[in-house]
Amino acid sequence: MAANEDAKCLFCGIIKGIVPSHKVLETERSVAFLDIMPFSEGHTLVVPKYHSETLETLPDEYLAEIGPLLKKAAKATGATQYNVVQNNGKLAYQHVPHVHFHVIPKTTELEGLVLRLDERPPVKVSNDDLAATLVKMKERLSQ
Repeated sequence: MAANEDAKCLFCGIIKGIVPSHKVLETERSVAFLDIMPFSEGHTLVVPKYHSETLETLPDEYLAEIGPLLKKAAKATGATQYNVVQNNGKLAYQHVPHVHFHVIPKTTELEGLVLRLDERPPVKVSNDDLAATLVKMKERLSQ
């Protein structure tokens, strides 16, 4: 059963067994199952059994188990090249408001997740700007 579950959440329903899924792996605090709209064969979602909409609100003990499960899910795909993606919020393309990670196998240029990093030209940032950004980030971490 999902901790801190949301009765309206699709992934909480999968965790509880109410919504059918194709489970690849399961641990005490996480589950990995096949995506029903995959980018490629073996596209797997790794989901904590704790309902949290974004990464920063997920308790560390659930997050600690995700890394090893991601590694096993990637191995299970059989792919040697893959993307691991985690989105937070609608602007970041999160469609289900429950923390989850995608393991997306790549076997060809066009299969899997296709990223076009050249669509937006890189922005040159000065060392001073980077230093100012670092100060702001460290201040946020100390709060």
